[in-house]
Amino acid sequence: MLVRALVHARWQETATLRRFIRRPGCTRNLTSGTDESAKKSANTPDELTLPFLQRPLGVKERPSPVLKTWADTREEMMNQETRLAQREHLMKEATKGYFTDLNATRRHGGKTWIAPNVMIREDKALYFPNIVGSSLDTKSKKHTSSMCEGRISVVSMLSTRMSEIHVNGFTTPTNERYLSNPLYQYVQINLQENLLKSFLVSLFLSSIAKSVSPELHSTYLVSSQNMEFVREHLGMVNKHVGYVYLVDDNLKIRWAGCADAKVEETNALEQCTGVLLSRLDKKISAKIPR
Repeated sequence: MLVRALVHARWQETATLRRFIRRPGCTRNLTSGTDESAKKSANTPDELTLPFLQRPLGVKERPSPVLKTWADTREEMMNQETRLAQREHLMKEATKGYFTDLNATRRHGGKTWIAPNVMIREDKALYFPNIVGSSLDTKSKKHTSSMCEGRISVVSMLSTRMSEIHVNGFTTPTNERYLSNPLYQYVQINLQENLLKSFLVSLFLSSIAKSVSPELHSTYLVSSQNMEFVREHLGMVNKHVGYVYLVDDNLKIRWAGCADAKVEETNALEQCTGVLLSRLDKKISAKIPR
């Protein structure tokens, strides 16, 4: 009896659905619903145009190669604004899943903004933070604030094989054109904040050295520095993609790009680098006594 009742109920449900479909205008309503869904799906984030970089990237304080003393650290810890900013950042990070960054690469390849076609004004630009790492040539510790001061630098942040492909798309034409210029340098920072990954990278330094041109060994740094509280300031919101920064002789970030390079972005980096090199050359020439 129970089986018969279930079969009868199923038959009634099917019959009711058939009568509904046969009603006049039902097909039109179903079709319009499908069209509306199609319109909504066309406006998904994957199809939206990426915005241009909306703000200067970097930190407000000028970086220094001098390590902070305990007094400096204590003063920073007692600063109310700093503590609130760090707390807000930690709360935001706590809500992110483990695969959030990886899943974000499905949309625009992890690209979150488009690099500007022009440089950030010097009076509006912020500083590139000091990062400490071991160079490939001497394995000695170097500071980016000392390396970049007085020169025009293109700094690439690497963390994965995918990030290496990303930065090469930005920097290859610029390096080919300006690497012979003594006022220009290309700095690569292999950043591995995870202790295990950092240890593994240190074991394969010889392999990395073989894949990097010998003339770039002195400016290739392997770093395990904790960037947790400056990632947002640098726009480094995804740990799987590459980031490129154009840093002037005063350690300020004048241009930045991320993830897969567009043709116009690659051209913009090359042009902006040329402008900064020309200005620096004129500045140095003006200081030379005649």
